[in-house]
Amino acid sequence: MDSELIGALLASTLRVATPLILCALAGLFSERSGVVDIGLEGKMLFAAFAAGASGAAFGSTSLALLFAMGSGVLLSWLHGFACVSHRGDQVVSGVAINILALGLTVVLGLAWFHQGGQTPPLSNQVRLQSIWPGAAAALQGIPFIGPVLGDGLLSHNALVYAALLLVGAAWWTLYRTRFGLRLRAVGENPHMVDAAGVSVIRLRYAALTLNGLLCGLAGSYLVLAQSAAFAPNMTAGRGFMALAALIFGNWRPVPALFACLLFGFLDATAIRLQGVSLPGIGEVPVQAVQALPYLLTVILLAGFIGKPAMPRALGRPYLKER
Repeated sequence: MDSELIGALLASTLRVATPLILCALAGLFSERSGVVDIGLEGKMLFAAFAAGASGAAFGSTSLALLFAMGSGVLLSWLHGFACVSHRGDQVVSGVAINILALGLTVVLGLAWFHQGGQTPPLSNQVRLQSIWPGAAAALQGIPFIGPVLGDGLLSHNALVYAALLLVGAAWWTLYRTRFGLRLRAVGENPHMVDAAGVSVIRLRYAALTLNGLLCGLAGSYLVLAQSAAFAPNMTAGRGFMALAALIFGNWRPVPALFACLLFGFLDATAIRLQGVSLPGIGEVPVQAVQALPYLLTVILLAGFIGKPAMPRALGRPYLKER
């Protein structure tokens, strides 16, 4: 395979997988604490709108990130208020958040910017830029290493590398800290955690706060790195793909990372296949190519991943015994 093609596929895979990784980590903290989060899609969508709107209004990358993460946390707390504090149905609450975000982002976009629900394009000063812009040019003359290392690995913005580092941070938090031990325990046996004198509600809200922050980063990446502005429904099912990657990874950070990279690679390959004529098949329809990542999601969730080892208390509202 040509080294330039390898470098291009590697770069595209990392770019496409970054919001999936961040969103999967968000679901990891929530669901490890026993709270089902179907609302990943809606939180990421609203965070993308918050980043686009605040970036266009204030012209600041920091404020765009802050508003995106803040909106994600508020929606996570809303989910917690319905499901943790009042023991509502977690799936219904997540679906409600998705519907709320899908409609409210369009309404606010129309009211504030009058551009069909979109936000104005962000300037290059607001958008995230490559950390090492000269790396690809410096390595250009080196065979194989130049395209693969320069274009494939060193041409990304800070949020791409942060997503990869956060996988390690999530693993360390869950498996090497007291907080992580308690968080995993509350997703397995909340009554035991309560008997030990630890607040189940406080732990679940802490997990949902981390969930909202990570959803905010995932949504802001779509606007600040991939696209120049917010567009209605721009998440296009990425939240559900991240949830599928989390299930595929058996609610563990590193396997979920590889699942996200697999989705990212398939999406990057699908983009490359558009307009290409295959021997014996002819030109592949664009719609069929674009459906490949979602088809893989359905196949994985249909039972080709073995029996998922989900947290035992996942989806069960906790009622404190008196």
